Amino acid sequence: MRMYDIIMKKRNGGELSKEEIEFFINEYTVGNIPDYQVSALMMAVYFQKMNDRETSYLTRAMINSGEIIDLSPINGIKVDKHSTGGVGDTTTMVVGPIVASLGVPVAKMSGRGLGHTGGTIDKLESFKGFKVDMTIDKFINNVNTIGIAVGGQTANLAPADKKLYSLRDVTATVDNVSLIASSIMSKKIASGADAIVLDVKAGSGAFMKNDDSAFELGKTMVDIGSRLDRNTIAIISDMDQPLGNAIGNILEVKEAILTLKGQGPEDLTNLSKKISTYMLLLSGVADDVEEAERLIDNAIESGDAIRKLREFVKAQGGDVRCIDDIELFDKSKYALEVRTDSCGYIEKIKADDIGIAALILGAGRETKESVVDLAVGIYLEKKIGDKVEAGDIIATIHANCMDKAKEAEKMILNAYTISDNKVVPDKLIKGVVTKDGIRKM
Repeated sequence: MRMYDIIMKKRNGGELSKEEIEFFINEYTVGNIPDYQVSALMMAVYFQKMNDRETSYLTRAMINSGEIIDLSPINGIKVDKHSTGGVGDTTTMVVGPIVASLGVPVAKMSGRGLGHTGGTIDKLESFKGFKVDMTIDKFINNVNTIGIAVGGQTANLAPADKKLYSLRDVTATVDNVSLIASSIMSKKIASGADAIVLDVKAGSGAFMKNDDSAFELGKTMVDIGSRLDRNTIAIISDMDQPLGNAIGNILEVKEAILTLKGQGPEDLTNLSKKISTYMLLLSGVADDVEEAERLIDNAIESGDAIRKLREFVKAQGGDVRCIDDIELFDKSKYALEVRTDSCGYIEKIKADDIGIAALILGAGRETKESVVDLAVGIYLEKKIGDKVEAGDIIATIHANCMDKAKEAEKMILNAYTISDNKVVPDKLIKGVVTKDGIRKM
């Protein structure tokens, strides 16, 4: 078998066989195929696309390229949750404790963020002393004992995906549904999940900029899950403005804590409850939506959810005092109020620009070597549909460098569009994709 023939076959619109896909993934992973040939194949895939069979073969080959974590010693159905990324996306820190408090084992492998803000691990390390490095035995014991553990992804988890993504990132071939779907699902399945709930974002702050492409991605990932015997559900949610009010690691952790106490912003609360609902259904803990919603409300109102967060953070070495008093978290040196000189209604917020402003402050990583400043970020005081008067505060910048804060201020002001007319925000939940089809809301 030759890589040249595989490239030409896909370039001409042919369907790659299971054997051809396994050959190029296996040989590329061990370094026997050069980047320039795989770049050519990725460009052919970008233009000719892959069908459902090819996408499943690609996902399975990437899963088998490295370690597959065996979570069978964990009692119960392990339901993983994944978001395709956005601005101010704090749902994992809310959803995990809720569903764990209701008996769903949460065994999550997470990474560090490369982009607007840190990943789940960076956020968790806002709790001083929190550790994600642990043996698999310790990880499994934590889940069986307290119901939840979050560990760092091992270097050998779907290594083919890491190599492919790095190459796609510099060859303008990232934006392809089959390649995105196989990248996400290979890591989720290799991480040992029995079932998967996906939060697929659509909008200016998301990878998929419109609803149609988000539904297409959701359907592709659900189909992959079904073909690989993983019950998978995708929720399509809005990212035309940041989720919640906080963007930045400690700021988002504070917001997650408030949400678990029943005091969080409406959109973050509602989306977290929706994700939790489907995790309860896939786990078998709840028989229908109504029962799941009732259990979730009770977990928050009774304090079980916030107690589970405290138990989880303590088990992984973190300082839990901040959960009872969020003012104990580290704070930035400066707090700069961003004021509008217009009056009217917030019509639009460019979520991606807000994300870039947070990145400028140091809340995220431009490269893998970048150091995240956990204390900096942006708190949105006004969101789409809110009325404002000239001089009103629309956001507060938390910064450790005033020059960066001033630069972020300009971006934030430009990200807001204010209209004379009343504005109704888009629906937060746009629809749900299951193996039985698409249901738009």
